[in-house]
Amino acid sequence: MIKSLLTATFVGIVALQANAQNLRTPRDVTKAYQKQTRNISGKPGKNYWQNKGRYTIAITVMPPNQTVKGQEQITYFNNSGDTLKALNMKMIMNIHQAGASRFRGTDTSYITAGVQVDSVAVNGTRQSWGDVRVSSTNHNLPLAAPLLPHDSVKLNITWHYQLAPGEGREGVIDPTSFYLAYFYPRVSVYDDYNGWDKLEFNDRQEFYSDFNDYTLKVTVPKNFIVWATGTLQNPEQVLRPEYISRLKASMLTDSVIHIATPADLAKNNITTQNETNTWVWKAGDISDMAVGISNHYNWDAASTLVDDAAQRRASMQAAYDDKSADFHQAVKFGLHTLNWFSHNLPGVPYPFPKMTAFQGFADMEFPMMVNDSHTTDLADAELLQDHEMAHTWFPFYMGINETRFGFMDEGWATTFEFFINATEVGKQQAMEVYKNWRVRGWINDPAGTEDLPLITPTSELKDGYAHNAYGKASLSYLALKDLLGDDLFKKALHNYMDNWHGKHPIPWDYFNSINAGAGRDLNWFFYNWFYTYNYIDLGITSVTKIDEGYKIVIDNIGGFAVPFDVKLTYSDGTKGVIHQTPAIWQANQKQATVNLKNNKTITSVVIDGGIFMDADESNNKWVAK
Repeated sequence: MIKSLLTATFVGIVALQANAQNLRTPRDVTKAYQKQTRNISGKPGKNYWQNKGRYTIAITVMPPNQTVKGQEQITYFNNSGDTLKALNMKMIMNIHQAGASRFRGTDTSYITAGVQVDSVAVNGTRQSWGDVRVSSTNHNLPLAAPLLPHDSVKLNITWHYQLAPGEGREGVIDPTSFYLAYFYPRVSVYDDYNGWDKLEFNDRQEFYSDFNDYTLKVTVPKNFIVWATGTLQNPEQVLRPEYISRLKASMLTDSVIHIATPADLAKNNITTQNETNTWVWKAGDISDMAVGISNHYNWDAASTLVDDAAQRRASMQAAYDDKSADFHQAVKFGLHTLNWFSHNLPGVPYPFPKMTAFQGFADMEFPMMVNDSHTTDLADAELLQDHEMAHTWFPFYMGINETRFGFMDEGWATTFEFFINATEVGKQQAMEVYKNWRVRGWINDPAGTEDLPLITPTSELKDGYAHNAYGKASLSYLALKDLLGDDLFKKALHNYMDNWHGKHPIPWDYFNSINAGAGRDLNWFFYNWFYTYNYIDLGITSVTKIDEGYKIVIDNIGGFAVPFDVKLTYSDGTKGVIHQTPAIWQANQKQATVNLKNNKTITSVVIDGGIFMDADESNNKWVAK
């Protein structure tokens, strides 16, 4: 009986895959279907599981000293059916070590000794940390007693490391302003389809994290303010009453409240006047923690309604140098961003209690925080902040493996960035900005590495990484929206997000969830956009007068199933536009015919892809002779 059921399930999977127009499924994903941890409906399978950690972390930072000292207890829960004989530990700050594998070169100021582990205990028994490294940023920690399925293990680790100049995602912003990210040893993801995540961090391709629970204690000198992921647990112990009142007031108003101004900072009485203060933060079911520290940054805050049903507001805060005019607008910009994303696209209420924009150098997202650089162009500053805040939904609302599938988060953030930018600068300017930032560099570069299939794992890319992760992926989502229409697109997107909120989706979960949510087999579209070496290039082959009107034949030279407009000029001087969705390419992805029924005489035809820039526009126009 059991054997028959297993056989039937496997045959069903094979049959469905056979109908998937060659959407090749890797062996590890096929096994996940067989084990029923994932389902071809797009939903997690009945046997889906994921592991989790409970982190209690205490760090001490004493600017201008640039050493971070930390201790933590990790309770790691093995929810899998596998026995784990060792843990793979992520040591991301080892990217600063000499000899670490990096995406690109760096200068000597970036180099430090990396993370120095002072002690480690497993279930209360001290053991050697050793030097069993999988790579610079992965460390194999053997367990004296294997971690059995559905059991847990406790780790106690003390460590320290030196901050480097913060030209990247973390580090020293100025002598008394630091940004701490990836600052603690963590257990890497062990998942249902690929086991331990041992892809190393190379300072370009990004991250993959479990959803953990955190308590974070940050000890700093008096007069230093701390901003962090999570909710501050002890404001009365670290802030003077006046500033607590301002912070509380900001939680209830759309008007910006200046919690700490240069005049306030000059008085040195914002924080409790102990020699040191310990700020305590908590966050649950979240993928990471980040921390900003300064004794001279302004602090602004306000809030906006993000969830109409629950009448829930989210706090928008900013920490910045007073000389940066763009950051004086950061809270105002952020209120619009949180509100618009929550109510439009993705149209899922902002899931966290707050967001903080911290002035640094990274232009990088973190749960409940962004670390953005200063710019004199306010429109660019707003768009940059939009993009980083859009990452709240991809990858933080959904636990995406950015290291392996960067297009699953950067592509969506780029798409949402385009939509919200149209509300800020107008649709036409937003299109030009998008084309300049996201498309032109790719479409104007004929190098073969630029046209690698989107499904190519991000970890295997170098020259083609940015185009695949950002522009090309975003264009695929925009083409999908054009194909489905606004309402069905949003319904399908929400099906995907509902299926995988708080879990670890992979591309095949996306394909299957969208198919199910739209109620349509879109595998022809996904194959076209994700599995081919296509690019964008259309050309008019012929315009022929027929009895009913005209027949316009268009070649898809580049191959991508893109939407386009057919722009017509008639002999009487009038004009017309006929929009074609990507559906025109479903039957034949090489050539399509547009039939027009009218009695007017056409004098010219132009095909215009708009944001879908054409690699060769010389054949996009036909003029009657």
